[in-house]
Amino acid sequence: METIRLMLVDDHDIVRTGLSAFLSNQAGLQVVAEANSGSQAIEQALETRPDVVIMDISMPDMDGLEATRRLKAIYPEGQVLALTVHQDKQYFFKMLAEGASGYVTKQSAADDLVTAIHAIAAGHVYLQPPLARWLLDDYQRLSSNQKSQASELSTADSHDLEVLTRRERQVLEAVAEGMTSPEIGELLGISHKTVARHRERIMNKLNLHSCSELVKFAIRTGLIDL
Repeated sequence: METIRLMLVDDHDIVRTGLSAFLSNQAGLQVVAEANSGSQAIEQALETRPDVVIMDISMPDMDGLEATRRLKAIYPEGQVLALTVHQDKQYFFKMLAEGASGYVTKQSAADDLVTAIHAIAAGHVYLQPPLARWLLDDYQRLSSNQKSQASELSTADSHDLEVLTRRERQVLEAVAEGMTSPEIGELLGISHKTVARHRERIMNKLNLHSCSELVKFAIRTGLIDL
């Protein structure tokens, strides 16, 4: 098993010293650098090339959010694990957005930290179960909103379809199938000029402005199948 090289970033000397002592005694882990600020972390990371950067969030000079964003931009192969006192959604989602691969609170058990380090060093994501629930809740909320919007759109489209006459629906279906005006006229037994007038009325009724929009409308309402 290859040794995982670590860098500790925390503005509290006592915290860094304790972490360094603990992690150095874990098989397969090696602390290669320490930093007391975000700006120092970037400098040290470029010099020592750690596999995993254990990043605090609240620090002077440059906080962990900004440091993570900059670090991932110039050293993307380095994985960032947030280790923080902040157990709230605001920091959780911000750290993930800036590129962190894991998030562990300082209230966690020591074994959780070691597990997180091995997980993200292997290219995985590590989130404590209570925090992962936030991510699931956010995804489910977004999915629910999208379904609701799609349902509202579908209902509105179905209502719009009802304003068309039977002949207009026939023309719309043929247009959506890619038929030309002469072909539609031959199919329905009307002139291509009448087809054009029907298409113009359809667009006016549905407030659509191009054939591509007509096609999309026909697909959404189930008038044609893909």
